[in-house]
Amino acid sequence: MRVHAFSRLKWAVSLVAGVSFGMAADACLTNAYAQQQAAPPAVTVSFPVKRQTVEWMEFTGQFSSVEYVEIRARVGGYLTEIHFTDGQIVNKGDLLFVIDPRPYEIALASARANVAQATASLELAKRQLVRGGELRQKDFLAASDYDTRVQQTKVAEAALDVARAQVRDAELNLDFTRVTAPVSGRISAHQVSIGNLISGGAGVSSPTLLTSIASLDPIHFNFDMSEADYLTLQRAAATGKNTSVRDGKLIVQLRLSDDKDWTLSGRLDFIDNQIDRSAGTIRARAVLVNRDFSLIPGQFASIRLPRTAPYDALLVPEAAVLTDQSRKMVLTVTDDGTVTPKTIVVGPVQDGLQVVRSGLAVTDKVIVNGLMRARPGAKVTPQAADAGASHPAN
Repeated sequence: MRVHAFSRLKWAVSLVAGVSFGMAADACLTNAYAQQQAAPPAVTVSFPVKRQTVEWMEFTGQFSSVEYVEIRARVGGYLTEIHFTDGQIVNKGDLLFVIDPRPYEIALASARANVAQATASLELAKRQLVRGGELRQKDFLAASDYDTRVQQTKVAEAALDVARAQVRDAELNLDFTRVTAPVSGRISAHQVSIGNLISGGAGVSSPTLLTSIASLDPIHFNFDMSEADYLTLQRAAATGKNTSVRDGKLIVQLRLSDDKDWTLSGRLDFIDNQIDRSAGTIRARAVLVNRDFSLIPGQFASIRLPRTAPYDALLVPEAAVLTDQSRKMVLTVTDDGTVTPKTIVVGPVQDGLQVVRSGLAVTDKVIVNGLMRARPGAKVTPQAADAGASHPAN
């Protein structure tokens, strides 16, 4: 009986100890949870980055030649020579085609013979006029006959002028049988082969197209900007924040479709004199140096124009910017850990960073991570984003 009673007592003591241990453990968990609930949530903060910034406006356009010429025959005849390879670079004055010159050589020889004949006729008319003058003074020649000799001399002079003009015309036609490059650039393929009859000359409505030449250095870039963008550039120039868009000094940057960086540079050299009523845009043009001929007419590219001159701006991560209806804001943390919203005026986004034009100080600690745990007026535990973010940018 004593053994049985002792066993009961031992079991009761064990039960009480287990209950006590469980209650103690629950109390510890409760206290830990309460402490965790009482601690302000942790957020990541960073000071704004101070950097010299240029705000840009981007557009898309196409390259075009400064000079583009269609080479057409100016005289008719059979094509006898081609002096270039399709697609090569030619210089101004290079010989391209030769049209059979023999008919024009004959025409020139005939015109020169006419000059000689007209010269002889004029000399004879002048001599007769001199003799007629002597006879007229002695009253051996009627006045009407003398007047006739005066007019014959004038007719002979006019005939000589006509003959000389015919020589110049024949010389010009003979020169036109040698077709030369009027500009430097890259030539297209020849459109007519040797032996074909070429149409050209006075009275021909559609002279034969032989080829074309597109100049490459320098090269133009054409694009359209909206009326609002044009006004922005005009006002920036008027307030001294940027260079005028019409003085040919505004520097622009370009990149091709497969470029990541803005590797090309030029200047804005032309803006049209009116806005297109149907599209609400205005045509603009930049000019670039293209010494290696890598850029070709018709090629697409992107261009950016500076909206402002370089200035020191503050930048924050784009993800840190919140939108409240039409306003932009960021959440900052004061020295005592209180969350304070600040309304800002933003600029463009550059490399994932939002340009802040106003509303933010360089010493503000901006919440860049943990925005969902931050509430205006609540307490948070700020943690620096990195080692360099613990001090304001200089």
